[in-house]
Amino acid sequence: MLAASTPVHVDIPRIGVHSKLLSLGLEHDGTIAVPPLSKAQLASWYDKGPTPGERGPAVIVGHVDTKKGPAVFFALGRLRPGDTVDVTRKDGKVAAFSVDSVENVSKKHFPTQRVYGELGFAGIRLITCGGDFTGHSYDGNTIVYGHLIGQRPR
Repeated sequence: MLAASTPVHVDIPRIGVHSKLLSLGLEHDGTIAVPPLSKAQLASWYDKGPTPGERGPAVIVGHVDTKKGPAVFFALGRLRPGDTVDVTRKDGKVAAFSVDSVENVSKKHFPTQRVYGELGFAGIRLITCGGDFTGHSYDGNTIVYGHLIGQRPR
């Protein structure tokens, strides 16, 4: 595991994601903030949780699409166990993760504990919208779960 360091970039080779990372906090209702639609091609790190490489679940979110077309995490559901996710950190280290599983869930049954709960290892969670579009938003989420497999210099 690694010491805390702000993540600055995420690379997911299998689906062609190469994104600078924005930081997000919480909305007034206590839910994770939604990345700005004006920056839908960028992923965002939830800055109230662990940084990628630290013990616990580091959470990175991104839009699936906009009215203009696909967004940064459009192909997130195509990831498979064993695929890699690399997160470059401000300290110059790259935290390398391996995908464990991918699931599609209803927003009504979002697995809060599985996503944000304590872990005995350094994990990563990648989240985007999924399911059916209901005219205003999607009714589900696609969630990718992974674990740290190593680190290297940038």
